Amino acid sequence: MPLTHQLLLAQAAQEPADGVAGWAAGLVDTMGGPGAGLAIALENLFPPLPSEVILPLTGFAAGQGVISLASALFWTTLGSVVGAVALYWIGALFGRRRMHALWARLPLVKVSDLERTEAWFARHGTKAVLLGRMVPIFRSLISVPAGVERMPLPVFLLLTTVGSLVWNSVLVLAGYWLGDRWDLVEGYVGVLSKAVLVLAVVALAAYLAVRLRGRGRATQHRRTS
Repeated sequence: MPLTHQLLLAQAAQEPADGVAGWAAGLVDTMGGPGAGLAIALENLFPPLPSEVILPLTGFAAGQGVISLASALFWTTLGSVVGAVALYWIGALFGRRRMHALWARLPLVKVSDLERTEAWFARHGTKAVLLGRMVPIFRSLISVPAGVERMPLPVFLLLTTVGSLVWNSVLVLAGYWLGDRWDLVEGYVGVLSKAVLVLAVVALAAYLAVRLRGRGRATQHRRTS
């Protein structure tokens, strides 16, 4: 690839050379579109790798002519699907029986909670997979329960492809249009990611508080009986 392209990608990597931006820039520089796809596939498998860095950077590279915009969208979406399918099969291999066995060993939870969750997923799983692909953090994790519940693979592939294409298009096009300010995307999506994480922690804390209160009342009732 021409040296000018390498320099452009080096300028795009605002993080140190061994940071995520430098790593992703190196993949795109070396492999083109497939490198971007590989980076996103790994991001799905390891959520700490931020798509809000990789995708806008890929869009920036497309804006500089390193790869085409169509190639950027195709390969990143393919990478998203490949990573999601890997997590789907991890969930499928783990299976409902092991999930129930593990759940039964956890403190402060009931099997009925898991059963209600499974019933909810049976009713709303298609929406959860489609919309979950556009929510930071959950965009990767949603593939596991889909596998555990054995959602039909063709349906999972369709929903994952559509949801991933929407998410990837927004971030890739943002990097394409923002040019050398592509890193602004990371700030906005980072705020959204933190908000999602805080809501998840609050929900978990509320759940545990209700369970502890219920257990305390049950213990007190047994003592007074």
